[in-house]
Amino acid sequence: MAVERRNRLGSALLSGLLLAVALSLAACGKGGGAEHAPERGDKAVARVNGETVWSSDVKREAVAQSLIGEGEPLDASSDLFRRVLDEVVDQKLLAAEALKRKLDKDPLAQRRLAAARERILGDMLVEGVVADAVNDNAIRGLYQEQLKLAKRSEEIHARQIVLATAADAEAVKKLLASGASFQALAMERSHDAATRFNGGDLGYFTVDVMPEAYDAALKDAKAGAVVGPFAVEGGFAILKVEDRRLEQPITLEAARPQIVRFLTYDQIRDLLEKLRGRSKVEVLVKSDNPGQARPPADAPKLAPPPAAPPPAASASAKGTGK
Repeated sequence: MAVERRNRLGSALLSGLLLAVALSLAACGKGGGAEHAPERGDKAVARVNGETVWSSDVKREAVAQSLIGEGEPLDASSDLFRRVLDEVVDQKLLAAEALKRKLDKDPLAQRRLAAARERILGDMLVEGVVADAVNDNAIRGLYQEQLKLAKRSEEIHARQIVLATAADAEAVKKLLASGASFQALAMERSHDAATRFNGGDLGYFTVDVMPEAYDAALKDAKAGAVVGPFAVEGGFAILKVEDRRLEQPITLEAARPQIVRFLTYDQIRDLLEKLRGRSKVEVLVKSDNPGQARPPADAPKLAPPPAAPPPAASASAKGTGK
């Protein structure tokens, strides 16, 4: 148990120790007085030698370790919260001992503490800029803009019956012409196990994900038409076209994470370009690729999400795709 705990804490403690020392130094400079929750709704979850550990401290550490996402909740009663809390407590104990031994006076430690401080301040600046710019209006605006530019293909909803021979397929075609139910015949006679028991239903699909034979058969077929039989791998297929429509665009909620990532990157890029533009930056080492520009952020393409291959591909269409 002790060995496992040491392994688990190792990397987290090394990364958090300097930050803990930096925060301890800052706290020492503030003097006494009653402690107040650093964030609205914050909760004290531990005390280490009289210093309060807040739930926000634990959540921030969990985010830093990529155990949860930014803004994602972390239940204080969960095992994960308790594990990260233990690590935060250990960081504070190590930082306090480091201060007691005056390790913060070492020149190398001071440089590393300064770097940790700069990283924290930079992160806070970016968080503030992003919070102001990446709002619901910006997200909706970019979504609507990209929606106008998105090209939508035609989707087809069809059912199929797959038979072993051309003669069997012609026999089924005659039964359909005499008024037999397509769904009932699919369940009774189709050889395609993936679609047979749901009446041959292929769902909505675009022809580019189907084998060439399907593309050719469905090219001019209108809703309600029965086409085939035509040869497919494993036999002969008869299709019934249920519907044709324009491909449905991705919803705002589905596109939101992608849009947020783009807007966040765009804001950070613009901020850094402005800061570099009004600052004097001298790079004293040679680059292997001098003058190589960083690629710009591209607006997210709000095309419909890629559809899973229709069930037909698992049996009748396997191996004949484009």
